[in-house]
Amino acid sequence: MKLPDAWQTKLALCSLLSTVLLGLAGCGGSSSSSTPTTPTTPVNNTQAIEVNLGPANNYPNGVFTNVTVCVPGTSTCQTIPNVLVDSGSEGLRLLSSEVTLSLPAITDNSSNALQECTGFADGSYVWGPVVSADIKLAGETASSVPVQLIDSLDPTTYAVPQACTSGGGSDENTVEALGANGILGVGVFQQDCGNDCTSASSSPLPWYYLCPNGVCSAATVPLQYQLQNPVWMFPQDNNGVLISLPSISADGAVSASGSLIFGIGTQSDNALGNAQIYTTDSSGNFHSIYNNVDYSNSFIDSGSNGIFFLDSATLGIPDCTNNPGWYCPSSTQSYTVTNKGLNGTSNPVTFNIANADALFAGNNGLNAAFNNLGGDSGTSPSTDYVDYGVPFFFGRNVFIGIENEPAPNNAAVGPYWAY
Repeated sequence: MKLPDAWQTKLALCSLLSTVLLGLAGCGGSSSSSTPTTPTTPVNNTQAIEVNLGPANNYPNGVFTNVTVCVPGTSTCQTIPNVLVDSGSEGLRLLSSEVTLSLPAITDNSSNALQECTGFADGSYVWGPVVSADIKLAGETASSVPVQLIDSLDPTTYAVPQACTSGGGSDENTVEALGANGILGVGVFQQDCGNDCTSASSSPLPWYYLCPNGVCSAATVPLQYQLQNPVWMFPQDNNGVLISLPSISADGAVSASGSLIFGIGTQSDNALGNAQIYTTDSSGNFHSIYNNVDYSNSFIDSGSNGIFFLDSATLGIPDCTNNPGWYCPSSTQSYTVTNKGLNGTSNPVTFNIANADALFAGNNGLNAAFNNLGGDSGTSPSTDYVDYGVPFFFGRNVFIGIENEPAPNNAAVGPYWAY
């Protein structure tokens, strides 16, 4: 599923257990850079993550972690549990209802508070102010980072702009609706919108807003005031991340524990090893070739809870009766697709798609983790991407190389994926 072309992104659908959940994906395109450093005195760079059903018990294959935020430059902090880890987006977004701290607003020179709208592929959205916070993950700290607070007030502080609500969906401003207490975007870009939202763009995206006199209009925003991927703002271990999840049974599991490891090749626990690097285009996408057709906008996304692969007619397998949008073959199907990076790296990858109705019903509906959950990525055979969601991560080390940051031994410069 994709948003209208004007938005140029694929965003999360967070709803009921039976709902297809497609992860966030940022526009990228920023031009700033930093040099990753190997710490003289290594810090703890490993953050615990867990696949479970989330705080509302409605998010299969959700990857969750705890995030600590602080008033900038102080020890006044709060740890927010059950934040979705999303390799398809950039920036931290938290439900304001879950944040007890008073975080300083980011404003323009006239003291107008910056607001952000994030649209979702089902027409729903989140809306709220951009504030500044220190973000602590494991032993790493990113200082004075722009963060979105998803406004849970009804009505909200400002009337939500028509461009934000035009999809006709609801405001995903509760735990039940979002399926999480927030979203931690650790994707391949430094900012969530990059140059597409600055004055450098000929047609800036309607993403950020200022609301003088209570009337909100789209605004261009310098890179440093946009939501930031917190990883690239760490003083070390800042060139990317590694998501590591264990192998699980084909029948599913109640939960699965893994690690979000910061840095690539900066400490002994994040070496690339035998992982192959797949560089991407400016949208974070690479090529997936299936049956001699090139799906050129493919991506890897821990915010997507399934592998979203073509459509029922193209694959010749039925959609589910009880859980529309998911595939329900009579027996588990195996598919081999060749992934190709812009750097020419090309290798096959094989994955399975099982009957989602049976998976969700198994173990009295208690299972949250599935390595063979697949869904429809569109309604037409012309769909131009494969979305490798959480099932792709089980039993793999998946590296996410941030734009402009070098891989170990200068093997590549981000954005790239490696596994």
